[in-house]
Amino acid sequence: MASLNIAVQMDPLHNIDITGDSTFALMLEAQARGHKLWHYEVSHMWLDGAVLKARVKPVTVRDIAGDHFTFGPEDVIDLGSMDVVLMRQDPPFDMAYITATHLLEHIHPKTLVVNNPVSVRNAPEKLLVMHFPHLMPPTLVSWDRQAIRDFRARHKDIIVKPLFGNGGIGVFRIKPDDENLGSLLDMFFAASREPLMVQRYEPAVRKGDKRIILIDGEPLGAINRVPAEGDSRSNMHAGGQAEPTKLTAREQEICAAIGPTLKEQGLLFTGIDVIGDYLTEINVTSPTGLQQISRFDNLNLAAAIMEKIEAIRAG
Repeated sequence: MASLNIAVQMDPLHNIDITGDSTFALMLEAQARGHKLWHYEVSHMWLDGAVLKARVKPVTVRDIAGDHFTFGPEDVIDLGSMDVVLMRQDPPFDMAYITATHLLEHIHPKTLVVNNPVSVRNAPEKLLVMHFPHLMPPTLVSWDRQAIRDFRARHKDIIVKPLFGNGGIGVFRIKPDDENLGSLLDMFFAASREPLMVQRYEPAVRKGDKRIILIDGEPLGAINRVPAEGDSRSNMHAGGQAEPTKLTAREQEICAAIGPTLKEQGLLFTGIDVIGDYLTEINVTSPTGLQQISRFDNLNLAAAIMEKIEAIRAG
């Protein structure tokens, strides 16, 4: 197809780990397919009346550590003139993130924003998943301390985590004999007005927390993330180790149940988390795992995503 103009809204390019960053994999694939790339950070975007503008730099990327990109001269553009915008800045999912979705809504779908900014705003990963309670472990989203204590009394061993966090930051396991729950709630609620997510601890996490990549609602690859010794978190940012895996019948069932919703909402690139037989999160902001899956299974999911984007743009 004809070359596409693709603007990539992401964090500073010089800070990324090119061996694991999924956005970088998408940029390499887009460039290899003949598309043109521009880079900007979310703070370099603004709404001028009805026109969404950004301070961008054309960029070329290469898979060379320490020399992985070259910027061209900076320019101010109408983002609506782009064919595609990849919304790939990392969480936390806060008011700044929500504001970015409102701004991008001014150009989507004439300019294809991946993922659909309206759906990203309405489907933060730890809340979208709550529409599928039959697939989840017992889970509570609450400000109410007594409700949290009652939940712990029922399930004994629990996980407490910030509702809009990422990368395993602020995730705590509270064992039945742990006396720190009250103090932990004090700390969370002093720092934030947001509710907490509380889940029953699943011992199966010791065997791994599976990240499954769905593209337009279809599961196309997965990795298993095994927690480091002495840590209940499996996130790779928190020391979890990736290993190859295959989908079980239960995981196929989970994907079949949620896939139509993801497709309907324009959530083209998502990553779900499954522990044992349970769905725990649906990641829609900047899912990771493409490069690890490529190394383990020789699957180029970045190509699958770009092919889907090209098909949508071709009409």
